[in-house]
Amino acid sequence: MTSLTKAEEQVMQILWKEKKGFVKDLLEHFPEPKPAYNTVSTIIRILEKKGFVAHRSYGKSHEYYPLISLERYRSDRFSSLMKNYFNNSMKQVLSHFGKTDSIDIKEADEIIRMMEELKEKAGYNE
Repeated sequence: MTSLTKAEEQVMQILWKEKKGFVKDLLEHFPEPKPAYNTVSTIIRILEKKGFVAHRSYGKSHEYYPLISLERYRSDRFSSLMKNYFNNSMKQVLSHFGKTDSIDIKEADEIIRMMEELKEKAGYNE
């Protein structure tokens, strides 16, 4: 799957949240200073060419909707990150976040609990 630029991801985040919208509707969800209408329109057309977005026509107006789910994109991006930067090792990912203080104690406890549940589901006993 093709990766998206920061601007494309920003538009997709809005579409994933709103499920569909005309360019003018999407513009309402941007923070100030809002991009120009033509800028968002151009980004939407690029996303359509990349296969992330499709539209329904109502005369000359187009209502856009995502073809790729947030979960699918997230999964693909994370898999790519794991492969390219962490040698497909979850241990390296967790080690990285542990070293950078990106995970607080409550999150660490929750991760441990989740890992214990995964081990139980898999029938893994030490």
